[in-house]
Amino acid sequence: MKLFHSINDFHSTKKTILTLGTFDGVHIGHKKILERITQNTENGKYESLVLTFFPHPRMVLQEKSEIRLLNTISEKSKLLEQTGIENLVIHPFNESFSRLTAEEFVHSILVDQFHIQKIIIGHDHRFGRNRTANIDDLIAFGAEYGFEVEQISAQEIQDVSVSSTKIRKALNEGNMKLANDYLGYNYFLTGEVVKGKQLGRTIGFPTANIQIAEDYKLIPENGVYVAKALIGQKEVFGMMNIGFNPTVNGEKQTIEVHLFDFDADIYGEKIEVSLLHYLRDEQKFGSVDLLKAQLNQDKIDALAFVSQL
Repeated sequence: MKLFHSINDFHSTKKTILTLGTFDGVHIGHKKILERITQNTENGKYESLVLTFFPHPRMVLQEKSEIRLLNTISEKSKLLEQTGIENLVIHPFNESFSRLTAEEFVHSILVDQFHIQKIIIGHDHRFGRNRTANIDDLIAFGAEYGFEVEQISAQEIQDVSVSSTKIRKALNEGNMKLANDYLGYNYFLTGEVVKGKQLGRTIGFPTANIQIAEDYKLIPENGVYVAKALIGQKEVFGMMNIGFNPTVNGEKQTIEVHLFDFDADIYGEKIEVSLLHYLRDEQKFGSVDLLKAQLNQDKIDALAFVSQL
C-alpha cells in the first residue's frame, strides 16, 4: 500500500475507485465497504484509494470535542493495508479545507487529482462547505464529470455506525469480547517501553510501562487484562494493568504489562499489546503482600484463559 500525507502528493496514471471517511477502528462494518472498493478495480484496470483525514474533523470543527479514537494514524494505516487497499491518502484537515465548496471538492480533488472512475459512498454522506451537498448532488456531479457513484445501503451504514458506537462503549466498560467481536481483531495499544517505579520487579512481577504518545487514543476501562504483546515479530502473552496503582498511592494513570516467561531488556522499544480479556477491576489492597497474592491469582487466571485459545 502506498501512503500519502496530502491529496496533492497522490499521482497515478490509472483511474481510481475510491471511498472516503474516518474509518476509525477499521472494523467489520468498514471492511464490507473496503471489500467493495477492491472488488471494483477490475483486476488492476483501476487503482483502489481511501481518502481519510487527520485531525478528525470533530477535533477541528467542535471547540470542546473530547473524541477518543480507536486507532492512531500508524495503527489505522497498518489495518487498512491488511485489507488490500492500494493507496491511502491521509489529508490534513483544517478550517480552510472545510470551506471548500462541493463543486471545488469534486472538480479539483476527485476529478483532477484522483482521476476518479467510481466513488462508493454512504447514502447519507454530506460534503462541501457546511456539509450542504448530498448523494443526489454527487450523482449529478458524476453525470457531469463522467464518474460512477455507488451508494452503500442504509443498513450497511447503520452497521458501521452501530459498530463504532458499541466498540467505544464496550472498551469504556472493559467488555473486550464485544469490542473485539465488532472489530474483527483484538483491540491493541502501541507505545514505547519506558522506566516506571519498578515496584513490580521487587515482588516478582516486573512490568513494561507503556507510554502512548497520542493523547487522542482511547484507553479502555481501568483494570487487569489478559494481554498479548508483539515485540519485533515475537508474540508473548502476559497480563496488563491500566490504572493508578492505588495500593502504592499512584497519582497518574499508567499502562503496565507483565510478560510471562520473558526477561529481555526492551526499554526504549515500541511494542504493540492486544487486550484479550478483562480479568478484574483495579483494587486497593491493604498491603503489598496482599497485592502480590492477587497478582499470583491473576496469573493463574490469565494462563487458564490463554490455554483455551
